[in-house]
Amino acid sequence: MYHVFEETALILLLAAVLGFIGLQLRQPLIISFIALGIIAGPWGLDLVHGQEQIELLAGIGISLLLFVVGLKLDFRQIRTTGRVSLATGLGQVVFTSVIGFGIVLAFGLPVLEAVYVAIALTFSSTIIIIKLLTDKMEIDSLHGRIAVGFLIVQDGVAIIALILLSAFAGREANEPLWYSLLLVAGKGVALLAVLAVVTRFVLPWLLHHMARCAELLVLFGVAWAVALAAAAELLGFSKELGAFLAGVSLAFTPYREELSARLATIRDFLLLFFFLDLGASLQLAGLGQQAWQALILSLFVLIGNPLVVMVIMGVMGYRGRTSLLAGLTVAQISEFSLILIAMGASIGHVTESTVGLVTLVGLVTIGLSTYMIVYSRRLYGLLAPVLRVFERKGAFAEAAADRPGDGADVDVVLIGLGRYGSDTAELLLARGQRIVGVDFDPAVLNEWGGRGVNVVYADAEDPDMVSRLPLSSAHWVLCDVPDVAVGTTLARRLREAGYKGRVALAARRPEDTALCAAAGADLVLHPFSDAAIIAADALTSAIRHLDVTELPFELSEIRIRVDADAAGRSLSDLRIREATGAQVIAVSRAGKSHFDPGPDFVLYPGDHVVIMGDQAATEGAAALLSAQRPGGEESEEFEWLWVPVAPDGGWVGRSLRTLAFRSAYGVSVLAVERPDGVVGPPDADETLGLGYRLLLLGEPEDVAGITAAAGVGWRGSGAQSPGGKG
Repeated sequence: MYHVFEETALILLLAAVLGFIGLQLRQPLIISFIALGIIAGPWGLDLVHGQEQIELLAGIGISLLLFVVGLKLDFRQIRTTGRVSLATGLGQVVFTSVIGFGIVLAFGLPVLEAVYVAIALTFSSTIIIIKLLTDKMEIDSLHGRIAVGFLIVQDGVAIIALILLSAFAGREANEPLWYSLLLVAGKGVALLAVLAVVTRFVLPWLLHHMARCAELLVLFGVAWAVALAAAAELLGFSKELGAFLAGVSLAFTPYREELSARLATIRDFLLLFFFLDLGASLQLAGLGQQAWQALILSLFVLIGNPLVVMVIMGVMGYRGRTSLLAGLTVAQISEFSLILIAMGASIGHVTESTVGLVTLVGLVTIGLSTYMIVYSRRLYGLLAPVLRVFERKGAFAEAAADRPGDGADVDVVLIGLGRYGSDTAELLLARGQRIVGVDFDPAVLNEWGGRGVNVVYADAEDPDMVSRLPLSSAHWVLCDVPDVAVGTTLARRLREAGYKGRVALAARRPEDTALCAAAGADLVLHPFSDAAIIAADALTSAIRHLDVTELPFELSEIRIRVDADAAGRSLSDLRIREATGAQVIAVSRAGKSHFDPGPDFVLYPGDHVVIMGDQAATEGAAALLSAQRPGGEESEEFEWLWVPVAPDGGWVGRSLRTLAFRSAYGVSVLAVERPDGVVGPPDADETLGLGYRLLLLGEPEDVAGITAAAGVGWRGSGAQSPGGKG
């Protein structure tokens, strides 16, 4: 006995297995779902019997796909990439459709079917491309933005094609085409007018109330998409067009991103049934005869589409690398292509064998282009010498983002202006450092360039990037790129280019630290672990032990910054109580709390200081502890010195507290080197012994004084700011 539920359960289990296999092969789910249809269909296990139920779910899935496309339609994206998106988008559509039409006619297909196939070959998968670019963290790169721009242009062409198909679908026998088009136009204007009124006066109020419940908002999104799809179908349009308009009507509301994110999973699940139905309906008996035709069309799409994009972008002045990376994104046909050809079959314009031909081209191009995009950097490495042919002589379009400066000295070249890189840049600028920012996101570069910062458009993986950096005067090059392989390769290229300064690399994982050090990094930064240490210090701060209510005074906590004037100074030197009336009752350092610290207790960067007093006193103490070192824009000069503990110097057997280096000599003890290792920062009760060495920091005259008192040590100098020499 036939049971739909059991059949669906088997199909879903098989879909999960094939999806997992596809994931291991780095293939998009579309390939796995079409394979599911072939395996579960009449040519395989013959599991598909509930055709009506599958078609219903497939229809809802397609409606949600077009609904989300409408939600995400953002014409501002086209404006941000300028005319290159329109030129490449329209140019690729015209080239592919015209040349493709000629190729298909040569196969012997009728003119109408050749038109369908030619148009189907022009569309690239927005969903697949955005997913792949996002996974590679290239969605905000220049080539990523251009690709998204011309994909939007392609989506617009696809919608126009669906509108024209609606005119054919609603046409009566022997009815003139012009009359059908006029009738469709009249219905379309009426539908748009009603939708405009609802969008302007009803939807904002309705969504405002429904958004109070996230589940209800999602339900409304599905209902609105399906309802407009059904209404469009009743008017003689396609349900795909109605669902798209439903998405556009909500694209200008503040709930577009919420709806898009929450509906993505439902959309992907229901699309399974569309591709299942498509795969199950394939006539495999005829596919063998079409194999050579599918191979020719697949090669045309895989090679021809990227070539035309590269030619157009080359004429517009873009580098070969940018053109190739953008062009590879159009080396496949999309789910729109399959929807279009399926609609043609339902109208009777194309045969099932033509549907099979386009589907086979889709399987080949989607499968192969996925690897082309994933390994695009390697492809560039192989094709780099040839790509010069596509470049126009003279200035490149990418250089429009560059602000290389006037040849002034540079302290830090900062590669990667993400969250961590941008925060670092802000602090460096606040400390008077001269920086050059490097990134591949034009929007980020425009923002920093607008603030007067020198910026360079470049990708850290580009072998030519090093030659474009102002390395002759830079003291540091900091690379904040998530992929450790990119950072280590960059460090080697910098050394090969003769860079004599220092290199800092960011390591996201503990195991990356050794790789960075092996590549020659002078400094390895740990954005995640450093932030975690700060968070742990804050959570274990001494103030949590003082969490009592109804106090007659206030408690406040201040974290000592690296550039704070209080860093390296003792509490007696700061005279907080005398200056503000507040009292320091605890200091937390590295998760350990020091209650009631004495006057010789020295504060270090990262310490959490708990102060007590009335509101005015705590505010004054916070200002005192947070104040930056004096000196304006000019950094205060310092020297640091390793000083041995001499047997006759009077230091042996005494603690740092009793020696009071800060008040006696004006210097701070940064570390103590004992026979068993280096301790830093040391505890105030650290007792000195023979063979010990002290790392001291102070102004030149103070260091000179202690040098005379204790003998000459190992000296370095610098400035109290990041990037300082020494």
